[in-house]
Amino acid sequence: MGMFGDLMNKIFHAAGTAARPADAAAPGAAAPVSKLQAAAAAAAPAAQAAAPQVDVTAVLDGLAAQSKEKLDWRHSIVDLMKLVGMDSSFSARKALAADLNFTGDTNDSASMNIWLHKQVMQKLSENGGKVPAELLSH
Repeated sequence: MGMFGDLMNKIFHAAGTAARPADAAAPGAAAPVSKLQAAAAAAAPAAQAAAPQVDVTAVLDGLAAQSKEKLDWRHSIVDLMKLVGMDSSFSARKALAADLNFTGDTNDSASMNIWLHKQVMQKLSENGGKVPAELLSH
């Protein structure tokens, strides 16, 4: 699933919700063979859209309240990764950047980190996370 998938699963798991990225197709899924299967397949996106959203802020604030470190997950990708128990090293952030198709210079860690934080918040929102507007990239 990749680094982003791991991060999302950690957040959604902390909320008690299983996470599956919207852009991840089911491997080996066959085309529906009956009218009933076709109707069920057509209804699947609507059912997924109706699933309750995970309040990302509430989950991360809850984790931060339990943490012994003061972590600023709202502004720092390093702190966000630490908060959910992930490796936040430069190499791990480079891997996350590759997973999210970062096209900038990965050696410019400040720019990459800012981009990563915005991209992670955007992707969480796209995959069922409720993220405040001020944390989304526009």
